[in-house]
Amino acid sequence: MDFNDLFSQKNTVNSLSERDLSQASNYIELVKAFSRVTYQSIYVIDYQLRSFEFVSDNPLFLAGLTADQVKDMGYSFYQKYVSAEDFQMLITINEAGFDFYERIPLEQRKLYVISYDFQIQNANGKFILVNHKLTPIFLTEEGKIWKAICIVSLSSNVSSGNVIIEKLQSDLLWQLDLSLGKWIPQKKINLTEREIEILRFYHRGLTIHETSERIFVSIDTVKFHKRKLFEKLGVNNMNEALVFALSNRLL
Repeated sequence: MDFNDLFSQKNTVNSLSERDLSQASNYIELVKAFSRVTYQSIYVIDYQLRSFEFVSDNPLFLAGLTADQVKDMGYSFYQKYVSAEDFQMLITINEAGFDFYERIPLEQRKLYVISYDFQIQNANGKFILVNHKLTPIFLTEEGKIWKAICIVSLSSNVSSGNVIIEKLQSDLLWQLDLSLGKWIPQKKINLTEREIEILRFYHRGLTIHETSERIFVSIDTVKFHKRKLFEKLGVNNMNEALVFALSNRLL
């Protein structure tokens, strides 16, 4: 088992046309600019070269290395700094993800995002749980992913897995049952306007009393909406609710 197992034969990019190559003119400058304005770690995969084309210098993803060192290591970085169990899980996710991807109509393939959690070592050699999101940047004329952007942040979950594919502007998402290797369709969580208001005021640091005054309801009503919000998101407090909502683009 090595890092090459993370590259699916279903998405092998053997050659690039002139049209394929024309997509990538100076795009990396946009990625660099994005990395400067976000706290999240960003890197770009080149599936033709089976390497990392760009790695941001956010330390979360670097395991104590420099961005250039991780870029040079490429996919072997995962083999060294992800736990053996989670590395095997990543291979499973990769195969299942490309099986799913092959069923998507060509013109819709850039609309999908895959998200999952895994344990990676930090600078002290301890494992931390991160969330990893991947979406295509460029496709070949055949519809293969040539380059993809990956966003890494601290996970709001408590264990590895939690593999989800979602489509932009769709009420559906698909969750991978790792034991069965099957994608299970589910309805996306939708928040009410009141729940969104309460989360936004919490994000701004307002107390329950201040929130009740802003939205012209009683404190008990605010508490009621918070309880319903916790049940809907499967969380225990407002901090967890906010992290979940931000991570899943519910606000």
